[in-house]
Amino acid sequence: MSFISITLSLLSGFCSTVYIFLLTLVMALPLGLIISFGSISGFKPLRWLVRMIVWAIRGTPLMLQLIIVFYAPGLLFGLPMQSRILAVLIAFVINYAAYFSEIYRGGIESVNKGQYEAGQVLGMTKTQVFFKVVLLQIVKRILPAMSNEVITLVKDTSLARVILVPELIHSANVYVSKGLIWPLFYSGVFYLVFCGILTLLFGCAEKKLSYFRI
Repeated sequence: MSFISITLSLLSGFCSTVYIFLLTLVMALPLGLIISFGSISGFKPLRWLVRMIVWAIRGTPLMLQLIIVFYAPGLLFGLPMQSRILAVLIAFVINYAAYFSEIYRGGIESVNKGQYEAGQVLGMTKTQVFFKVVLLQIVKRILPAMSNEVITLVKDTSLARVILVPELIHSANVYVSKGLIWPLFYSGVFYLVFCGILTLLFGCAEKKLSYFRI
C-alpha cells in the first residue's frame, strides 16, 4: 500500500465528507430560518410546539438521531431505509436546522424594533424592512456563531461512519484494521485544511460586513 494509493483512497472519502457537508448546509440554513420564524411566532401553540421540537433535537446526540433515522423505518414500518447517504442527510439537516434556528432567533430578536417601525413609517412592508434593512444586520450579528456551527458540521460528518457511509474517517479506519495507524492521523490534515479554508472565508465575510457598527 503506497502513500499515493492511500491518499487517493482518503480523497475519495473526503469527497463524501464534502458532499455531506455541502448538502447539509444548503438545506439546513433556509430550513433553520423557517423554524426560527415559528419559534418567535405570535401564535403561542405554534411557538411552543416549535421550541419543544428544537429542544428535543438539540438535547439528544446527533449519533442517536442518525441511528433512529436509518433503522426506525425498517423496525417500525417494515420499510428499511434504502440509502445510507439519504439517512445521513435527513438526520444532519434536521439537527443543524434546529441549531441554526436558535442562532437566527437570537439575531432577529437582537435587532431594535424601532428599525421595523421606522421602515413602516417610510412606507415599507414588514417583509421589505426585514430583507432590505434588518437582514444584513442579523447576518453581521450571527456570523461568528454561525461560523462555529459550520466548522463543527465539518467534523460531525465523521459520524456518518456509524452506518457505514464511506466518508473520510471510515476510509482511514480501513487501513487501521490492516495495521497502519498513520492514515488516521493523515486524515486529520484534510479536516485541518478544510476548516482553515472556511475560517479564512468567514474572516473575509466579517470584514465585508464591518461597515455595520453594531
